[in-house]
Amino acid sequence: MEPVSWLAARTRNLLMERQVLLAVFLSFLVLVIYQRWVGPPAIPDDLVSTERVSTPAAAVGAIDVEPAVNGARVGITAGDSLSPVEVEEFELVVADERPREIVVESEFVRAVFANRGAKLVSWQIKGHKDDSGGPVELVPPETLEGQTWPFSLRVPDEEITARLDDALFRPSVDRLQLGADPATLVFEYEDSSGLRARKSFTFQALPDCQERAREEPCEPQPYLVRFAASVTTAAGALPVTLRWGPAIGGERSGGSRMTFPQLPAAVLYGRAFENGLLQEVDIYRAEPGDLLERSTYEGELEFVGVDNKYFMAAVLPGTQQSTRVEYRPISAVGLDYDLVAFDLTVEPGGGDLRIFLGPKDFDLLRAVHPDLVRAINFGFLSVIVVPLHQTLKWIYRYVGNYGWSIILLTVLINVLIFPLRHKSVVSMRKMQELQPEMKAIQARYANLKATDPGKQKMNQEVMELYRKHGANPASGCLPMLATMPILFSFYRLLSMAIEIRGAPFMFWITDLSVSDPLYITPVVMGATMVLQQRMQPAGADPMQRKMMMMMPVVFTFMFLSAPSGLVVYWLTSNVIGIGQQLLTNRIAGPPRKHNVRPPAERLIKKVGEASTANAKPAGDTSAVGSDTVRPPVKKSRQGKGSRRSRKGSR
Repeated sequence: MEPVSWLAARTRNLLMERQVLLAVFLSFLVLVIYQRWVGPPAIPDDLVSTERVSTPAAAVGAIDVEPAVNGARVGITAGDSLSPVEVEEFELVVADERPREIVVESEFVRAVFANRGAKLVSWQIKGHKDDSGGPVELVPPETLEGQTWPFSLRVPDEEITARLDDALFRPSVDRLQLGADPATLVFEYEDSSGLRARKSFTFQALPDCQERAREEPCEPQPYLVRFAASVTTAAGALPVTLRWGPAIGGERSGGSRMTFPQLPAAVLYGRAFENGLLQEVDIYRAEPGDLLERSTYEGELEFVGVDNKYFMAAVLPGTQQSTRVEYRPISAVGLDYDLVAFDLTVEPGGGDLRIFLGPKDFDLLRAVHPDLVRAINFGFLSVIVVPLHQTLKWIYRYVGNYGWSIILLTVLINVLIFPLRHKSVVSMRKMQELQPEMKAIQARYANLKATDPGKQKMNQEVMELYRKHGANPASGCLPMLATMPILFSFYRLLSMAIEIRGAPFMFWITDLSVSDPLYITPVVMGATMVLQQRMQPAGADPMQRKMMMMMPVVFTFMFLSAPSGLVVYWLTSNVIGIGQQLLTNRIAGPPRKHNVRPPAERLIKKVGEASTANAKPAGDTSAVGSDTVRPPVKKSRQGKGSRRSRKGSR
């Protein structure tokens, strides 16, 4: 046999052994270990400190600091990059009398604005709860002295920027209660120097449906704000940069670590310049540590902002104009992770900015802008995850419980992959039936070294055995490998879908996104894995059998900290697998036994077959193998008989 043929046979034989199952198990184990113990790179303190102390103390002390508003200090004029300036006194023309808060509230959101600087100091999502049980706060509390709050403005003149930060804007209303229709809050300021500033916020605004040529009517979005700002002086209008302070809140302090972590990071989508060339449309993600290498993006950007696993603050400038965004990491006080701030500069004449500040719900994001759903980091398997996600939400509309929805979706998935699993089990049973003959072949060549050319004969006999019985060593593994993308997709879905966050199931499971507090479901899941392993046909390799029996133990310990939704999925899949195993055994019937005779018995049989072949009549020309049997013995006997007869006659 040629060396290439020997290598091919050797490769097919190894594929039958533990390589495939070991690779699958280790791949999943590495994925889980990476998500559990490898976190995002920390930002060195010496690099982050430059962001914290770049504001001179004189600039901060030059302006009075008002008391805390809603638990956060407002009225700090200097941003992260302002130099010391002296603020001159001007006579106020349009301004408020005293610092105060303006509350904007709807069924979904409670927002708080400070009239000093007309900045956003609180944005609470009522439909989602934090660790304390209250509404999720998306505007982090003050993390640095003099931090920049959302909707702050920056102009080329630093003195005017400082005056705008400290100015008491006059609001159009004292309080705004939102209904079904959009409503607007306007802040205005003017002084005797000719400085005039205006900020307009339209809540529950309508998406730009006409730009997307959508046939269905647009509905007001509770998390969408239309923002417009203008700053003019006696010399004319000034270009304005929107500043967004550290973002974004809503990240849980604890919870399961056996999920895909996604702490606050920069995210943008569109065509960005790289090395002076406008690139193709793409999604860009940068963690705080990555911003130390590249912090500025410019180009035709559909949206820019900051997000974490479940929430997002994004500005949608549109690709009709050039946009420049500058990110910077912020070391947050009292947090074990870093936040991200950004400044957005849009060419003059761009009109209003649409700003989304809310949960990363697939349907909500798609209603605001179809490309905004790309912010949900489903990974490279999104082509599978998205249909699973939509199916899960469709089932939930009829069931009303995400725990039962996960179970029903798992049943549906296992029904679809039943043919693959059935084929895999049948193939494994056939390989199990051939194990006695396989061992007999291997025993005959046990004394040969692996490099001995005589091993080629063993590979030939093994492949001939497979061909004779119609067995394929890869057919038992490939169907299982085909189901792995579905497994990883479901794992990614349950790790990233905000619908699972805070969703109760029943009894002691009150949140499917966190681990089982009593560890009941992981232990039951491990027991079902043990039962399922015992029901499956045993492999030929002892090492493979030991590894397969260790998997339930390893998975049980890993799933002790896994989200309850993922454990419910795996437990349901195991129970269905046990039922399918019983059904397959009933269809295929009891396994057949192949009895292999000892080597001595096979040798006796070969000798007997040779004697029978030599005893055939003279006229029989049947072939044994490819040679024709001739009767030379009978011919010799006739010769002896004739000589004896001649002697007798004498």
